[in-house]
Amino acid sequence: MFKGMIHKGALSALAGLLAVMLILPCLIPRFYVYLIASILVMALLAMSLNLVVGFGGLFQFHHGVFYGVGAYAVALLITKTGLPQWICFVLAPFAAALAGLIIGLICIRLRQLYFAMIQISLGSLLWALAFRWYDFTGGDDGIHGIPMPDILSGIHNSYYFILTVFTLSIIGLFFILSSPFGITLQAARDNAQRCEAIGVFVRRHQLFAIVIASFFAGVAGVLFVVLEGSVFPDLLFWVLSLEILIMCLLGGWFTFAGPIIGAALMLSLRSFIGMQTEYWTLILGIILALLIFFLPQGVWGYILEKVKSRKEAVVEREA
Repeated sequence: MFKGMIHKGALSALAGLLAVMLILPCLIPRFYVYLIASILVMALLAMSLNLVVGFGGLFQFHHGVFYGVGAYAVALLITKTGLPQWICFVLAPFAAALAGLIIGLICIRLRQLYFAMIQISLGSLLWALAFRWYDFTGGDDGIHGIPMPDILSGIHNSYYFILTVFTLSIIGLFFILSSPFGITLQAARDNAQRCEAIGVFVRRHQLFAIVIASFFAGVAGVLFVVLEGSVFPDLLFWVLSLEILIMCLLGGWFTFAGPIIGAALMLSLRSFIGMQTEYWTLILGIILALLIFFLPQGVWGYILEKVKSRKEAVVEREA
């Protein structure tokens, strides 16, 4: 099913899009470079969530906490330990993966909404810790002025670094989802009882998926720090997790590229509507509600469905 979504035309389009992304910063103002970089960060975060929700079928409703753990980990490692920044960049996603493993071991025994409720509770504990521990995390003020390597100075250098890491990450996610592990994960989503009957350790696969998704969420957290140079407790708050869910829903749960489309729509609408009116939250909410109501399969899911129906119509005519 997943392999059918990717074909030569899509790969050619992806290569062309990457080429455009490489030259785009030379053609547009700095604000739009920053906006695109922000979209890439949130798109990676949304794709990591889609790994466990869309392809894994888990009710991971507080995924943003792993994004915050990755961001705080790199910030604390840089400011508290004196380690080289590049080593901190590498270690931070593993801190997020460790958080995913601990929370996953607690939550994986539960199902559906019970899984979601306990995860939200544990995530809220981490948010409270970051919010209240002033001596270590800076409390509600966060950590600002995080030093970055000289090579990442300036929005253009940060943009190219974020684009490189984003590209490598989505390639990694693609191979994970198209591997036997990814296919088994999707099978467990569709029918967990049948998978267990043939000897598949469903919970083990789901736990691995949580850890992998947490790792990539941590990568997105590192990219946020590279872009912004600061962290704050809102990165761990449940509201951000809700926004990520909406991004996946907008783009399409069961598609690989859907979260990218959803993140681009969400952040673009928020930015451009916010420039026009102070009531941007109301207008944004109406637009998102209409999109979700009329395109329940998501924007990219709708496009894939139309392309598939056209291909089937062509095949029927030729037959």
